[in-house]
Amino acid sequence: MRFLFRISACFFLIVASALAVSKPHVITFGKWMTVKSDSGPDQGRPEDVKVRSLYVDGRMKEFTFGIPHEVTEQLFVARRMVRVNDVLPQENALTPRWSWQRGGWLVVDRGTGHISQASLPEFDPDSSSASWYRDYVAYCGISDDGRKLSAIVMQLARHKPILKKALGEAASDDRSDPECPPPTWQRGPTRVSFVSKADQKLTFAVRGHTVEVVTDDDPEEGTE
Repeated sequence: MRFLFRISACFFLIVASALAVSKPHVITFGKWMTVKSDSGPDQGRPEDVKVRSLYVDGRMKEFTFGIPHEVTEQLFVARRMVRVNDVLPQENALTPRWSWQRGGWLVVDRGTGHISQASLPEFDPDSSSASWYRDYVAYCGISDDGRKLSAIVMQLARHKPILKKALGEAASDDRSDPECPPPTWQRGPTRVSFVSKADQKLTFAVRGHTVEVVTDDDPEEGTE
């Protein structure tokens, strides 16, 4: 009898664990609301930004803005909006003074309900414009000292860029003007193009984890 009882108990535990693992997660967004962002191209003037809450199983997890990008049927990415307490130490305020600031990108897994930060080296929340295609993202990165501008291509689940190419000096003192336009993608073959402030255009062919420079002699194939 003890043997049968142990087998039955193990069976029910296995079934319960399987049901818990396979339980679907519900990912939803809240209603849009307009907030004043203290970050952005013109940091001296707060600008209106539409944000909405991101919920997992009915629990609010993050604030996002902009349009999400569907990577696969299970994964999507969304731009993060961060709310930080702007109270000064000498103010002795009893309640927080919330300030809205742009953040990086979030990776959301519909299957597990897990939310993580996308690894985007040198991504500047105020001036970098990310352009997504499949699980690739291209953007102009700014070095930590704010002086150098780079063309960067990242692939999700990788910690290092598959492309990092110098584009020249960054105009760190003038955030009212984007460092470079959003990169453009094309398919068949997969290519991405960057244009710097000096109107220098660089095009790269993306093949898996490798990237090659496309010269003027290469045929312009593919579709936008």
